[in-house]
Amino acid sequence: MHGVAINLPVPVSTPFPLGRRRAINRLIAAILALAVCCSVVYAGQPKLKKRDNRHEIEQLEEAWRVATLKSDTNAMSALLADDYIAITAYGTLQTKEETLANLRTRRVHIAYISLADRKLRFYGDTVLVTSLASVQGSTPDGDLTGSFRYTRVYVLNPQGQWKIVSFEASRIRQPGGAGK
Repeated sequence: MHGVAINLPVPVSTPFPLGRRRAINRLIAAILALAVCCSVVYAGQPKLKKRDNRHEIEQLEEAWRVATLKSDTNAMSALLADDYIAITAYGTLQTKEETLANLRTRRVHIAYISLADRKLRFYGDTVLVTSLASVQGSTPDGDLTGSFRYTRVYVLNPQGQWKIVSFEASRIRQPGGAGK
């Protein structure tokens, strides 16, 4: 039987009957139409503005300076994280509550603050700020007038707000004036 082809009728079968195939085709068409509509709507949305973290931190540093000068406990409370801790120029620890109490009672009185030589270093959701501060003021521990270097640490909280979590200040002493 060379060269003889036998054609047997082969039924064309699909896993879905004709009615079900039409329903699936309509579903696919609806999904594609929805995808097109969503992309058109999304394309019409304004682009999210890239966050300018450097500018935000600069503004927060100024807000801290003003809150300190005005003894504004509400503004200071908004800047500080609940677990805030400070190491003062005298080496004592202060919590957020103690810092706010010192401002409220004016135990710490700052008449003047000038900031210079500020540097910001970003590490993901953490920012280290170092600066030189010239200060005129007083505390129960003594005169606070002089020049200080400080480090302030900001962390971006889950609500998207920068909060101060740590602060440390060191008095700048002139060479040979360690006892002064």
